[in-house]
Amino acid sequence: MRRAKTNVKGDERILGDSDFVLQSLKESGEQLERKYKIRTQGCDLNKVAGRVADALGIEIRQVFAAGKNRQTVKARSLLCYWAVRDVGMTMTFLSKKLGLSLSAVSQSVKRGEQIATENRFRLMP
Repeated sequence: MRRAKTNVKGDERILGDSDFVLQSLKESGEQLERKYKIRTQGCDLNKVAGRVADALGIEIRQVFAAGKNRQTVKARSLLCYWAVRDVGMTMTFLSKKLGLSLSAVSQSVKRGEQIATENRFRLMP
């Protein structure tokens, strides 16, 4: 391609053809803009928990409750998903705040994504 003087858009962090690289960069840029917008609106862990409580029709204390109650697990999973993916909080931070292991938070994020998708829940409407 150098000999043919063909210019291809690339980024050494992303492997793939030009179209794939451009699409990946566009999506990551959109995610960063969304996280920035949410953070500038003052979204913290308590606000995310409040939104979870509203979405599930429970009290906010149940979002932070310990135990394996079905509704509590669902609430914590949604909380972890939104906090990590939409707000940009670290799993380590959530692990300490919720008293869960890092792997439990990771599993909660995955479970929360499924819950949000199935029920069409969004952190910010």
